[in-house]
Amino acid sequence: MYAFDLVKPKSLAEAIEALQADEAQPLGGGQTLIPTLKQRLAMPGSLVSLAGIAELVGISASGGVLSVKGATTHGAVAAQTDFPGLAGLAGKIGDPAVRHRGTMGGSIANNDPAACYPSAALACGATIVVAGKDGTREIAADDYFQGLFTTALEEGEIVTEIRYPIPQASNYQKFEQPASRFPLVGVFVAKFADKVGVAVTGAGENGVFHWEEAEAALASNFSPEAVEGLTVSADGLMGDIHATPEYRAHLIKVMTKRAVAACA
Repeated sequence: MYAFDLVKPKSLAEAIEALQADEAQPLGGGQTLIPTLKQRLAMPGSLVSLAGIAELVGISASGGVLSVKGATTHGAVAAQTDFPGLAGLAGKIGDPAVRHRGTMGGSIANNDPAACYPSAALACGATIVVAGKDGTREIAADDYFQGLFTTALEEGEIVTEIRYPIPQASNYQKFEQPASRFPLVGVFVAKFADKVGVAVTGAGENGVFHWEEAEAALASNFSPEAVEGLTVSADGLMGDIHATPEYRAHLIKVMTKRAVAACA
């Protein structure tokens, strides 16, 4: 690692102020950032720890919306019962040590192409709330995720809350790379009264994306059979030592059918 300063603010306001320093970067659970630092792929002048800021931790449900504060851990999300589909997703992230330290806000902020939460946020039409020196912004998930490791976050902003409309039925299925437990393909399906969301992670060269054809087919007939006749193009999908684009295309269809079947 390169040398850096560690700042531990006690409030959100202090954290935002600390992030105005040159080369300052927020530190959530560290499950993405710390490995990046070890590989010398990031060189922050200072890390602003969000751990211990009480106003950034907590989960609540009201009016059909689940609100998760940014520094809430995966383990806490897995334990909540208001949104079972999201709990199931969180329970599949990493191992107990990762779920104890990693945070939803950190995952959403990094937009790692293999992160799990972006698929739930996109499929559900979540709202990402961010705070910075100029105040608070609310960003729709469709506008927030902008590409590989790229989001609508501006310099010095922090993800403070993610608001998920709770679907009638939902499920997350992922095909894991066994060593890392990251998904080669992960699919989140969310069924609402008037629409169906299907979002894919782990597969796209530009990160998480909607499978729009499946969304349209499932809105008319919410069953695995509705997906059977669809074809996923390998164009724009990642290829690596673990899976070819064509194999990932096959997995998208398989994971979607499994998620729909699990919703029933």
